[in-house]
Amino acid sequence: MDKFALIGWPAAGSLSPLLFGAAYGGKYGYGFIEQQDWATAWRIFTEGDYRAVNVTAPHKMEAARAAAWRSPEVEAIGAANILVKTDDGIKAYNSDYLAVKQLIRIHAPEARTAVVVGFGGAGKAAFRAALDCGLSTTVKRHSELTDGVCADLVIFTLPKAAPGMENILCNTLIEANYRDPQCESLVGVGHYVGGREWLRAQAVLGYEIMTGEAPDRDAIGQVKI
Repeated sequence: MDKFALIGWPAAGSLSPLLFGAAYGGKYGYGFIEQQDWATAWRIFTEGDYRAVNVTAPHKMEAARAAAWRSPEVEAIGAANILVKTDDGIKAYNSDYLAVKQLIRIHAPEARTAVVVGFGGAGKAAFRAALDCGLSTTVKRHSELTDGVCADLVIFTLPKAAPGMENILCNTLIEANYRDPQCESLVGVGHYVGGREWLRAQAVLGYEIMTGEAPDRDAIGQVKI
């Protein structure tokens, strides 16, 4: 089983094949299981010669429920974006959680308070990661920014701009969106960490779980995002 893939709807257009190919020099095949129906995607994965898959929207919650074993972060979040076939059944992990924990340790090691903006899949992972880093963490949804946000760390997971986001005040802001970032120029942000760094951290940490082999970090870093 030397094949890997991304399950999602839509999935085409994702950078995962480029990042995975760079990570292992084209050693492994990586494609798409582009299915709107989770049951169909699950059958293709489980019956096919896939070793592991990434999972994106809208299937992260179904992926967590379907696994025979869930990592502690998946148990806490209720969502998985990695499924791995093992002799003990299919195991589920969440590399968004792992990436955010790493980014907090690198960029906001002194932070004591955090606000997560948005509470979708990435927001839930970020919230749990901040809690597990020992931060006093709250959530603000799309409509709750107009009264202002003030914290040591803000993790912005919304895909689009939101009214009131100009009122964000923080020492460090980590943004999930790498395609169309919204927070790069906010005047109240001391240090900005973009979605490209989040994506690369997720790739490095997640691909090793999927393959059991350390990826080429430098090659991943050179992929144009």
